[in-house]
Amino acid sequence: MNNPEETAARLVHALSIVFGGPQETIASESGGPYTRYSLPRTLRLEACSICQLKCPSCSRSTPSFKATIGSGFLKAKDFRGLLDQNPGIAGVELSNYGEIFLNPELLEIMAAAYERQVFLAASNGVNLNTAADQVLEGLVRYKIRHLTCSIDGASPDTYKIYRVNGSYEAVMDNLAKINYFKKKYGSPYPILSWQFVVFGHNEHELPLARKKAAALGMRFSPKLSCDEDFSPIRDPELIKRQTGFRMVSRREYRRVYGLDYIQEICYNLWDQPQINWDGKVLGCCCNFWGDFGGNAFEEGLLAALRHEKLAYAKAMLRGQAKPREDIPCATCKNYLTMQASGFFFKPWPAPLRRGLQLLKLVYPACDLPRLRYWLGV
Repeated sequence: MNNPEETAARLVHALSIVFGGPQETIASESGGPYTRYSLPRTLRLEACSICQLKCPSCSRSTPSFKATIGSGFLKAKDFRGLLDQNPGIAGVELSNYGEIFLNPELLEIMAAAYERQVFLAASNGVNLNTAADQVLEGLVRYKIRHLTCSIDGASPDTYKIYRVNGSYEAVMDNLAKINYFKKKYGSPYPILSWQFVVFGHNEHELPLARKKAAALGMRFSPKLSCDEDFSPIRDPELIKRQTGFRMVSRREYRRVYGLDYIQEICYNLWDQPQINWDGKVLGCCCNFWGDFGGNAFEEGLLAALRHEKLAYAKAMLRGQAKPREDIPCATCKNYLTMQASGFFFKPWPAPLRRGLQLLKLVYPACDLPRLRYWLGV
């Protein structure tokens, strides 16, 4: 069980994200139904798109990824400029497709955020295979709020089946170092989560992984695989017992609910827009095949997020506009599922949307897409 300090830290982090909502509503000069925008207080900003692993289902090897995301890392000067020009930003999520610890300026970025009282997190996930001791200490010293570690196994042999080129021993060693620094500084941060993507080859290690996560003071978070053809699950009943999942594949989830397993990610466009390491506006953390036309570093965050393509995409997700081939959402699996089911997003009142976000952050097992299905929102 978490100690009271750890529990309080989790709640503070959740409240910071959920109630770090839009600062103000601004209408563009052109008016129209697709151009109103609320400037967010939390962003997703890729710290590094480079990764040292070769996970079989990763999108990084695709031509679309190379053309849109590219290979690079966030520069500290760009990060400082973004924060200084947008003092209303309260928090930034740094992780996405790459490994943040491969950014040679990460320590400088953490310090810049700390000096400006902006919280940082890497909740999307890190592999934690390669990290200098001073950077691991910096996670604690600069109070990085949350770190999700992708560890799909509880033994070296199982771990390396999917995390190709990875070292289970290195990950465990780095986690021990983080916990050492947390104890040294008397800090609950970073909050640590163990994300376990369930496959056929690792399902038998779910109980052991959960036990090891608890011993390390980590929250255990099993997750359905995005690639059901790689190492398909073998014992559905075991997985249901160990995870509490009602369904054991994303395909089954879509068939039953008419929603995608990760449907709530579409709300990134409103609440936590994804910015690439080079400033391109990607909209959400799934998109790697096209940008929305703006660049937060070159033209400023507000101008980039007021781009017509992003506003039109929001209208598409609400079922208020027809798909357009120049909008990345038009070919996204999430949007195609919405089209097939006719279950588009509704403009939730902010209190309801934030309340459900808070529920998800405090209780990760909460199934937001299924909750939306029941509520009809």
